[in-house]
Amino acid sequence: MEEDKDMSYEEGMSEKVKTWIQENLRVITSVFIVAVIAFGIYSYSDRTVPSENADLKKIESSETAKEETSGDTVSEETQPQKEVQPTEASQETEGSFIETAGRGDGLTHLARRAAADYLEKNADSSVTVEHRVYIEDYLRKKVGHTGGVKMGTSVEFSKDLIREAVDASKRLNDRQLENLKRYSARVSEFRK
Repeated sequence: MEEDKDMSYEEGMSEKVKTWIQENLRVITSVFIVAVIAFGIYSYSDRTVPSENADLKKIESSETAKEETSGDTVSEETQPQKEVQPTEASQETEGSFIETAGRGDGLTHLARRAAADYLEKNADSSVTVEHRVYIEDYLRKKVGHTGGVKMGTSVEFSKDLIREAVDASKRLNDRQLENLKRYSARVSEFRK
């Protein structure tokens, strides 16, 4: 008798569970789908973040290795091994400044450094930061460098061209200088 009660209780419970599942099948399916999607997103994001960082580290280490390799040849000939400093990326000859691109430098950065080198040697108190923006843009357009600028690219800016750019900047009217303020405000080197 006891077994019959247990069996009927189990059958009753089984029926109730079966009925409940049938009535709530949509909700159960929806929850299951959301859980699968959430797990997939979590799994995907967990895998991609480290691999992106790993790829970035691989790129940085290969660039460092290239720099060290190319730096070793130069440093053996000229000086003991040491890392190239930004000031060493500039060379002055009798008639020009030769600027070498570092990481993240473009033609405008090189023109900015050439202009700064020139103005440091030929101080002119009338040259404002707006004039400097004009000068670097003038140099960038007139230097005649074709192709992109990559790390290690050298560009030669003649002192005559820089002098020409300085003179041209002094001929700007007040409206033009005012317009250049919005650009000079963006250059962190000029905000010092």
